[in-house]
Amino acid sequence: MIPTSTTGLHDITQYGAVGDGETVNTKMIAAAIQACEDAGGGTVYVPAGRFLTGAILLKSNMNLYLEAGSTLLFSTDINEYPVVHSRWEGVKKDVYASCIYSENSENISVTGYGTLDGNGAFWWDLFRKKENKYPRPKLVSFDSCRHILISGVKMIQSPSWTVNPICCEDVTIHHLTIVNPSHSPNTDGIDPESCRNVRISDCHIDVGDDCIAIKAGTEDTEKRVACENITITNCTMIHGHGGVVLGSEMSGDIRNVTVSNCIFEGTDRGIRLKSRRGRGGVVEDIRVSNIIMIGVICPFIANLYYFCGPRGKEKYVWDKNPYPVTEETPVFRRIHFSNITAREVSAAAGFLYGLPEMYVEDVTFDHVTVNMADDAEPGMPAMMSELKPMKQRGFYCGNVKGVSFHRVTISNHQGPAFYVENGEDIEFNQCKQKTSSEESMIELKNVTSS
Repeated sequence: MIPTSTTGLHDITQYGAVGDGETVNTKMIAAAIQACEDAGGGTVYVPAGRFLTGAILLKSNMNLYLEAGSTLLFSTDINEYPVVHSRWEGVKKDVYASCIYSENSENISVTGYGTLDGNGAFWWDLFRKKENKYPRPKLVSFDSCRHILISGVKMIQSPSWTVNPICCEDVTIHHLTIVNPSHSPNTDGIDPESCRNVRISDCHIDVGDDCIAIKAGTEDTEKRVACENITITNCTMIHGHGGVVLGSEMSGDIRNVTVSNCIFEGTDRGIRLKSRRGRGGVVEDIRVSNIIMIGVICPFIANLYYFCGPRGKEKYVWDKNPYPVTEETPVFRRIHFSNITAREVSAAAGFLYGLPEMYVEDVTFDHVTVNMADDAEPGMPAMMSELKPMKQRGFYCGNVKGVSFHRVTISNHQGPAFYVENGEDIEFNQCKQKTSSEESMIELKNVTSS
């Protein structure tokens, strides 16, 4: 909330900022930030108006507050973005500073009822032409910071990922509206990366890539830091490539994640876990409950053959023969889904596919209903070599162990409701299928029990 007293309040217009949408205000906003820092902290206040600016570098004990009717419009002048050394897709490198950025700071907040406009089309065009000297800015990114609050504002047209805390602790992201065009490249909504104690709630996200993606670096990340203790609740997610995604950057481990009371509509995929050989790391203790999904390709994915990104096409990644288990072997375990309804699903009710040397393990589905779309188009439930498009399939499971289906109902599907190949300890309890097909509900190949 904006302070009722003017003490500690630094109105950017008092430092010469002009909200006409044309005057470049980078230096004026920097002067307000410096004065706020010199005073020991306070609020940098953006009044109503359209303020054109380059990168904004926040410091400790500072609240950037956007008044209703205000917009920070970020410049298309590359010189307005200093080069900093921060993570890009999991690896430290030189990048353009994010539109709003801070590092090694604490007690930072971005709040209010205004808008952050990243002017993303300029950056998307550079990316497509491969003319960007350094990776694009993110809209908001904090690196190695503590006690962060981002609340209330609207974020649009992000140059790349929209909100990306990196190696941060105690992060609250609340009541954001994030809108990027569906065709915009890599414009994820909220991506906590190697962070601890993160709370995401009451957000509306409509973007061109993953709505929320939890990450922990790749095999090329020098310092492995887990992403853990993450709660996501009361969010609506539209379009994008996935509702909530874990990985594929997960080499530092992802653990202790809850997702609840959310709606996914047209997000391509629902809950998506993805990794591959070479990444290492463990994804564990994930709980997803009270979710509605509408018009997704596949609601549930756990894929250890994900092939996108560097070295993703190597034989080591796609080979279906077993390899020795090493520190490069990724692990998915203790993943639990409950009270979920998915309708108008096109490709498959679920897709779980582990490695022959490392099965996806201890997965439960409890009170889950999946209805396949009448007019379904064939689609890819997961990005995996040699996988063919599917249409109206049930659960497709390979290399899995300790999977339990309790009160799971599949309707309007083709073929068996549950197909399991290479499995151990698979349990079905009070499951149903609703289809005109006369095929068996369950098909098992090479499945054993202990």
